[in-house]
Amino acid sequence: MRKVVKFGGSSLASAEQFKKAKEIICADSERKFVVPSAPGKRNAKDTKVTDMLYACYETAEKGEDFKPQLKAIKARYEEIISGLSLTLSLDSEFKTIEGNFKKKAGRDYAASRGEYLNGIIMAHYLKYTFVDPAEVIFFDEDGEFDADKTNAVLSERLEKTERAVIPGFYGSLPDGTVHTFSRGGSDVTGSIVAKAVKADVYENWTDVSGFLIADPRIIENPEGIETITYRELRELSYMGAGVFHEDAIFPVRKEGIPINIRNTNAPEDNGTWIVGSTCQKSKYVITGIAGKKGFCAINIEKDMMNAEIGFGRKVLQAFEDNGISFEHVPSGIDTMTIFVHQDEFIHKEQKVVGSLHRLANPDSIDIESDLALIAVVGRGMRATRGTAGRIFSALAHVNVNVKMIDQGSSELNIIIGVANNDFETAIKAIYDIFVVSQL
Repeated sequence: MRKVVKFGGSSLASAEQFKKAKEIICADSERKFVVPSAPGKRNAKDTKVTDMLYACYETAEKGEDFKPQLKAIKARYEEIISGLSLTLSLDSEFKTIEGNFKKKAGRDYAASRGEYLNGIIMAHYLKYTFVDPAEVIFFDEDGEFDADKTNAVLSERLEKTERAVIPGFYGSLPDGTVHTFSRGGSDVTGSIVAKAVKADVYENWTDVSGFLIADPRIIENPEGIETITYRELRELSYMGAGVFHEDAIFPVRKEGIPINIRNTNAPEDNGTWIVGSTCQKSKYVITGIAGKKGFCAINIEKDMMNAEIGFGRKVLQAFEDNGISFEHVPSGIDTMTIFVHQDEFIHKEQKVVGSLHRLANPDSIDIESDLALIAVVGRGMRATRGTAGRIFSALAHVNVNVKMIDQGSSELNIIIGVANNDFETAIKAIYDIFVVSQL
């Protein structure tokens, strides 16, 4: 068997955390490929190294003295090296970084050095081969990930390598320039490596024991999720659930490689398994609840709308022309509502309204702001009658007014719209009726 293990920033923030990671890796000989993130926060008041690098590079871009900031970053790594009693010097690496900062090598290059340097330390500490992602992970001219080229080159490179450390978060453009994934992209790198080596399991080690049914900032000690499907995870991640980068699903999904989210600080916990499909029934009707605040609804009314061919296209064109993406579009016979992110819409609202009148000629347009969307997700909902009714009942019991409800044909999720002020109350009510009460 082969396992790919990715460690997040909090799992590698200090020498003590590095030691925990090594114990985990050495406890299982199948853990052959390691993907490290940059050092995260050592405590609540600390700063992530990636953020330190961004700030340092911004100073360099302005032509100001950035050496004190770079020296502070170097000190973070030297503290880890010293704590691990390693005979390793990063002097030449930091000299190169300093030179490239002066040449204004780019924000992506700056940010990627966090993972790059941590990878060097991890490879030295484990006595594994170091593989620079800039040599094996590729993006095209437009900055889009080149999956085919990456898989071919990375597979060939790792086939000849028994054990390796491949830093997360970055790769290279056709001209060799360093390019990064979005924040949290080390999860994506781990998934890409897992696909390339045809891993049996992709273990993602972080600071929590897997996914929770609801946000612990809203629900006190919510229960954990033992098993979740890729599709369920996509729905929850899109609606704000953290822990795992949603784009990291795709490379392993096609290969049927399961993902196991584990806790570096509690390695005995089983964590959460993310799988393509499963016959295992979830403990509850729902798998998870997630949501976001800050939406607004544009309600459009027009008599005989349903008989007008192309009406929906005209409405959506008004948003497309103004560079605004929509979230949900519930509709009736003479009404159509578009849910959009309020911060994107607010500065362009009159342009959109003007476009709507010009393109669709509606009878009226009404805008409602400060709304929240909540996703109730679960494969168990397909086989359970009355799920929507129970949600309505729970919300009515706590006097929450439902602004919108939308259920997809897959019966995998139900989206509920409520006022921002009712967001936490609604999530508590839904969690209570499906998890606490189990009525």
